[in-house]
Amino acid sequence: MASEEPYQNPTNPEDQPQNEEGSAKKLSKKEAAKLERLRKRQEAAAAAVAANISSMAIDDTDPLAENYGDTPLDDLKSKEISGRKWTEVKALNEDLKDQVALIRGRVQAIRAVGKKMAFVVLRERGFTVQCILTVTPDVVSAQMVKFATSLSRESIVDIEGVITVPATTIKGATQQVEVQVKKIYCVNKAIPALPINIDDAARSEEEIENALKAGEQLVRVNQDTRLNFRVLDIRTPANQGIFRIQCQVENIFRQFLLSEGFVGIHTPKLIAGSSEGGSAVFKLDYKGQPACLAQSPQLHKQMAICGDFGRVFEIGPVFRAEDSFTHRHLCEFTGLDVEMEIKEHYSEVMDVVDRLFVTMFDSLNDTCQKELEAINEQYRFKPLKYLRKTLRLTFEEGIQMLREVGVEIDPLGDLNTESERKLGQLVLEKYDTEFYILHRYPLAVRPFYTMPCYDNPLYSNSFDVFIRGEEIISGAQRVHVPEYLLERAQACGIDVKTISTYIDSFRYGAPPHGGFGVGLERVVMLFCALNNIRKSSLFPRDPQRIAP
Repeated sequence: MASEEPYQNPTNPEDQPQNEEGSAKKLSKKEAAKLERLRKRQEAAAAAVAANISSMAIDDTDPLAENYGDTPLDDLKSKEISGRKWTEVKALNEDLKDQVALIRGRVQAIRAVGKKMAFVVLRERGFTVQCILTVTPDVVSAQMVKFATSLSRESIVDIEGVITVPATTIKGATQQVEVQVKKIYCVNKAIPALPINIDDAARSEEEIENALKAGEQLVRVNQDTRLNFRVLDIRTPANQGIFRIQCQVENIFRQFLLSEGFVGIHTPKLIAGSSEGGSAVFKLDYKGQPACLAQSPQLHKQMAICGDFGRVFEIGPVFRAEDSFTHRHLCEFTGLDVEMEIKEHYSEVMDVVDRLFVTMFDSLNDTCQKELEAINEQYRFKPLKYLRKTLRLTFEEGIQMLREVGVEIDPLGDLNTESERKLGQLVLEKYDTEFYILHRYPLAVRPFYTMPCYDNPLYSNSFDVFIRGEEIISGAQRVHVPEYLLERAQACGIDVKTISTYIDSFRYGAPPHGGFGVGLERVVMLFCALNNIRKSSLFPRDPQRIAP
């Protein structure tokens, strides 16, 4: 996931997806039949609703008919600017008591109380409010109540009403006020029978298990179903929180680096040769020439340093063609990449990592409390433990910690998934942190452009960073001497003709430099302790999924 990790095809059994947490698979006959039954139920439900609407067509004789109904399509074609003031659901509070508010949202729930009263819970971007229709002379008619109760869940409606403050706590909505409805219009109808129910999709595993123990069976929406109908799945409070936190991670990354004198750049994603080595690239034809999608911005961000930008960063897509069927690998993800000049020591790069991520974690904990609470409601997790000064261990120190508990590791090899998790556990027990840096990796397991250690050429000036026992960042000092870079590339089996412009850029004078890369989705996954990276990718792309 990180832009610089070595290319391997993970086969460790602990790295494999668990049950429904894996990738989409070709539909079996049973699954196809299930979808066909769902389609027929949807058609039947639509016909029933159509018949119901037909039978309750708005009575032209209703003197209050203008206060409700379907908004005409022409009115939704940017027909006019009315100047009306709209209020967001999240802004509805006691300060607005007795004021008239105009709101728009999705119908989350409807409950009729006889023929003269109905409750409609309206949702807008994760915030909900209870709206009440009560038959009242010259305000709300029985036909209006009937119209409201005929609306399908997830339909988008406009409501105008007076804000009131109930004497008791409202348990079914986030906002502790009610809207006494005066007008209600349907802007867009959702189909009556949805492929997945939002309440089901928002249910925690803990709630499902507790229900089973009590003899009740609740619907469990599996991972593939969620991803097949992702546009519905991302409406849940937890998913709204996940992707708002993802946005903040990106914002903090950018703002912190700008404050440290970095320049944002954009590098090409169509390149002539592999940017990392290995064969895990998406190959394509580029106007008759062989090309591929960039595995990272590695080569071009180094060229930017050679171009005297000094410190650069990029936020952009990264493509990996590996058949990695795990809980933490994707074929396309968002890379957060950094490159910078080094004055004396590659620890200068680790210093930036330290300050950046401590700042990020602090900011997320301070400003995203509601989002974190929403995630925790569905996916229980403990807040990340991290130190004010990030712990740094050498690879050899990490190996020694593992050996002391009976785990043997090749001193010139890499850590597998099981070893990473075990070391994370040992570090937590000894240092009380789940975020740490491991550096001076064996040279043999690092990319061709990694600088060897001055005192032992078998090791390198490189590092990985871990959260909760899983790697999220790879970084290193780069080789900036063209002759040695050429030698390293050839040793790693790379066709040097495809990276000739990259190597040539070092022939014109290149400063010592280093950098790192991290996957945005993996940061969010591990910060929130999610069990699958597909939960932190809006529309994930893995070896078996390219839609929606």
